[in-house]
Parts: sequence; C-alpha cells; structure tokens
Amino acid sequence: MHASLRALREDDVPDVFALQAESYPPALRDSLPAFASRLRIAAGCCHLAEADHLAMGYILAHPWLSQCPPAVDTVLSAPPAEGPRILYVHDLSVSARAMGTGLGGRLVDTALEAGRRGGLLSAELVAVPGAAGFWQRMGFRSLDVAPNLARKVRQYGDGALYMARAL
Repeated sequence: MHASLRALREDDVPDVFALQAESYPPALRDSLPAFASRLRIAAGCCHLAEADHLAMGYILAHPWLSQCPPAVDTVLSAPPAEGPRILYVHDLSVSARAMGTGLGGRLVDTALEAGRRGGLLSAELVAVPGAAGFWQRMGFRSLDVAPNLARKVRQYGDGALYMARAL
C-alpha cells in the first residue's frame, strides 16, 4: 500500500474523527471546534495520508509553548505570546489497515520537517499509554517534568509520558 500525504483540511474532519475512534478512547478525542482551532494555528504541520481515496492516517501538530500542553478538547485561539515555542504533536492516528507500513513515521517526519522550516527547534508531546516505544523510535525521550505538568500528563492514563526531541 502506498499512501500519499497532503495538508490536512477542515473538510477532512469526518475521516479524521473515524481514525480517532479507532485509536483513542472518547475521553482523549477532540470535539469539532477544538480540532478545527488546532488546525487553524497549525502553520502547515498537519497532514493526512490517503491510499485509494481512503484516509489511512493523520498527524495534528502546531506551535505552542514548551511544557505547557493544551488540554484535550480545548478551543485554541493562538499560542501564548510569552515563552519558548516548540512544535506540539497533539495527535497521530494510523488506521489498522496501514499498521506496520511505516506510515506513522512518515507522518511524524513530515510534521517535524514543517516545524523545522517554521523555525522551531524542538517538538514535545504526551505519549498515551503504550505509545512511548513508537515515539522513542522517532527520536523522542521522556522528560522529568514539574508536578503541575505531571498531573496533566496523568489525565491521559496510567503510563502516559511527556516526551521531547530536537528538530
């Protein structure tokens, strides 16, 4: 299966939400207003993978502040003005039909390159339980974080980790 990548658009949301339902429990899914707000501030860092006119995966990433992840299902207007900017990888989902094809890595590489082109120097994310191994293969390492951030990370489930890497 060869999937092509293109910029993610708001009219892709029905396909994206179907992919989200395959990957995440309801508590970790965004509403349409929250998802659309992230897409608007994404600066070209969000992509959809398609094969045979079917959505196979997507990545949603946007500029944000270091160690200050926005909560799931929160509508964003713009990154806060103060503090060091990073590329925050909010969401990655690959269809079960495309697992094991390297598509997740391609989506990550594409988003990270867009962040580099945008002048960002590092990327951060919350790895949901069971995903840390994938993110480590993508070059991310877990961070020791302050207690307030540790509380936010725990909302993603037991075993969730805050991770970062240089771009």
